This record gives sequence, structure tokens and C-alpha cells, in this order.
Amino acid sequence: MSIDPERRRFLGVLAVTTAAAVSLPFVLRGTRPVVAADAPRPQGGSVTIDEFSPDKKPLGPRTEARVVMTDEQWRQKLDGRSYYVMRHEGTEPPYTGPGWDRHENGIYRCLGCDTALYDSATKFDSGTGWPSFWQPISKRNIVQTDDRSLAVEDRTAVSCARCGSHLGHVFDDGPDPTGLRYCMNAVAMKFVPVPGVHITLS
Repeated sequence: MSIDPERRRFLGVLAVTTAAAVSLPFVLRGTRPVVAADAPRPQGGSVTIDEFSPDKKPLGPRTEARVVMTDEQWRQKLDGRSYYVMRHEGTEPPYTGPGWDRHENGIYRCLGCDTALYDSATKFDSGTGWPSFWQPISKRNIVQTDDRSLAVEDRTAVSCARCGSHLGHVFDDGPDPTGLRYCMNAVAMKFVPVPGVHITLS
């Protein structure tokens, strides 16, 4: 599927403008924005996710307890930017997330619960300033839901299957072989390199 750079650039600017208008007061005051749209949160129980070894070897499905914490516990666990993005569906400004342009070999895991999310082999340069992947490491490990928070276009939000944290959105303007672009927030993930791989800090 071909990528439309102009459409991507327009939506990126619009998303950043909207996020900035909503998030700036929140970040500055350390309080919750009144317009934040809350997605349904996991209510306990268990979830089946696919596990992966440090060298990215599939270990098969495993049933784990859902990670459920109070808002105050999430505030203590995450820094301000990650808390806003992951627990209140925020968006980090482009080109600012830690390692947004990283190219080392490894796995991107959820910052909230360590669930494997993306293999670095599927990461590509989308020109948006956000980490982008053409598929998740496992469909079990993420949840996709409709997001109608932008009036100009319906989007598909992506969250962690185990802890429910917001990660980003998926669009249909990505490269082959899937034609998808999983546009993630860098502050919602941690990069775990394959053992022995040298990391370039950015």
C-alpha cells in the first residue's frame, strides 16, 4: 500500500496541536485534564499473552494476571509524560520521545507491565517523529479500539492487553507487507536490546 506523506503530515500536525492544547496545562500543573477520554480499564482477572525471550525467541502463550492499579499507584510508577500518555490517552510531541529513531535490535515492551509489544525488525522510518511499526510482535499482546476523539477522522487506538495502558494508534498508510502503521508513543514503551547488542543513546 502506498504512503501518502501529505495526509500523514497533516494528521500528525493536527494530532500534535490537539495534544498540546490538552496536555500542556496537565503537564504544567500535574493534574488531570478535564477533557481526557477514558478508555475502559482492565477489571482484574487474567489475560493470555505471547511471551518472548530476551533474544526474541517465541516462548508461546501464557496466562497472566491483569495488571490493575489505582490512579495514585500509576502516578507513582510512571513519570509525568508517561502517566499522561498511558493512563489518559495523551500524545507526546513528535521527535521528542526517548529513542524515537532507534535502530538497534531488540524488543519494545510496555512500560507499565513489561508485555512484549513490537520487534525492532518491524520498525520503519515513517517520517512522523513517532516510533512506527508495520505489525505488533503478537496480536494477543495489544488491544485495538475505536477512537472518535478527533472530529475530522475516526482512528483506531492501541493499548496494552495486560495493563490497558494507551500506546498510540494504528493507521492504514504503512508499508508492505501489512500496509499498516502502528504509530506509538515512545514514552509508553521501554526498549530491551538483544543481549550483546550495543545501544546508541538518543
